[in-house]
Amino acid sequence: MRMVLAAAFSAALLVVGAGTEAQTPPNVLVIGQIAEPKSLDPHAATASNDFRILVNVYDGLVRYKPGTLEVEPALAESWEISEDGTTYTFRLREGVSFHDGSEFDAEAVKFNFDRMLREDHPSHDTGPFPLAFFFSAVEEVAVVDPLTVAFRLKEPYAPLLSNLAYPTGLIVSPAAVEEHGADFGRNPSGTGPFKFEEWQANNRVVVSRNDDYWDGAPTLEAAIFRPVADANTRLAEMMSGGLDVMVEVPPDGLAQFREDASVKVHEQAGPHLWFLILNTKEGPFAEKAARQAVNYAINKQGLVENVLQGTAEVAAGPIPPAFTWAHDPAVEPYPYDPEKAKALLAEADYDGSEVTFYVADGGSGMLDPIAMGTAIQADLKAVGMPAKIETYEWNTFLGKVNPGLEGQADMAEMAWMTNDPDTLPYLALRSEAMPAEGGFNSGYYSNPEVDRLLTEARATTNQEARGALYRQVDRIVHEDAPWLFVANWKQSAVTSAAVEGFALEPSFFLLLHKVSKP
Repeated sequence: MRMVLAAAFSAALLVVGAGTEAQTPPNVLVIGQIAEPKSLDPHAATASNDFRILVNVYDGLVRYKPGTLEVEPALAESWEISEDGTTYTFRLREGVSFHDGSEFDAEAVKFNFDRMLREDHPSHDTGPFPLAFFFSAVEEVAVVDPLTVAFRLKEPYAPLLSNLAYPTGLIVSPAAVEEHGADFGRNPSGTGPFKFEEWQANNRVVVSRNDDYWDGAPTLEAAIFRPVADANTRLAEMMSGGLDVMVEVPPDGLAQFREDASVKVHEQAGPHLWFLILNTKEGPFAEKAARQAVNYAINKQGLVENVLQGTAEVAAGPIPPAFTWAHDPAVEPYPYDPEKAKALLAEADYDGSEVTFYVADGGSGMLDPIAMGTAIQADLKAVGMPAKIETYEWNTFLGKVNPGLEGQADMAEMAWMTNDPDTLPYLALRSEAMPAEGGFNSGYYSNPEVDRLLTEARATTNQEARGALYRQVDRIVHEDAPWLFVANWKQSAVTSAAVEGFALEPSFFLLLHKVSKP
């Protein structure tokens, strides 16, 4: 299979290189995305470039119902929750095997979560596991019998099912982890509709049809995920026929493709936030007035209309409005007010010194980051704050930002696509989520009241009561302004007219199980 796919793909590339109309391999879907995955180990991955591949190679105990963020059965046929909300018991699907031939059972489930959560587990050193926070409430994963597993929690934890449907909850083959150790992310094995074939660095990841898939074999023979960082190159390859699917389409490209009958344009709103992390520990943004100042200084509506050409909406706070039950509609975006910004900078005793601004050259959900960064730089200069931009490739960028901005930068672009209103604030705004503790609070924001509200919210199983707590978080964080809140994105993709069964998901995943292409 690997040799056949590689030959077909190489032939397609030669046609593109020759400047003629390209032909992708029959029954093979070629997907162009913005960056290379960092890992194909779902417990180690954090970015959408990785997630789009992972959800096709692995399954979780549960998954999101197509077109929604509601949870439905997957590897678990059913589950029960104890009256006190502290025990979730899952009945597993019988007769499922991993791609390497090993058996899926309750022991495999226990292995997966023990690997992430127990430092004394033999395979814990195959990490790191940056999103293991999702399961921090789990005290024990217990095997009841070969097809029954129980998650016993320290306290009620409302986001558990949603987090189990997220890629961090995908189930990997224990045998493959034990065989490959820290290299498992390059040698993945799951139970999903597609099996891993090959990963050529900076070229492609190839997955092939799993004919024995428990939910029915896919129609496609294979899918090829290609990293094409340059937007113009991605557009050219899509227009020439070298790609069947293009995700994260630049706004200029969307306008072109809407007039092209040979392709289909797909758009889907989702829970996304594009923002700038501000270094609240040192430098000018240690002062709240300076943080509020930059929120007033940036013409966010101009960014949305001119740079993003209407493919996003202006953001107000940390809880995306897609979570209608948790977002506070009374929290409005900071208006564009340069004079107010100047006054607040004076109040903060800002001395006009240059700030360092990290910008990515691409990456997951980053919304034309170089153009956005340049426009933000111009608006900051207009209020007397010169900014020095440092641009990095996506994975290098993450390697600089995730460990924290102290001693490095004053601000950095960031984008998150989340599955629950708990996710982003809990992982990136809590006092205990500092980089040194394994979290993503790279700007070192700390507010004890926000900490209390987030802790209470994730232990509240009543959605209405939970939503009230998140609305308080929305208001406080908006006022404290540890971030520059910029935009909520409407994701987009373009497919060739021949592709059928393709749909964007509010989860921002790319599900190929039901997709077909002649």
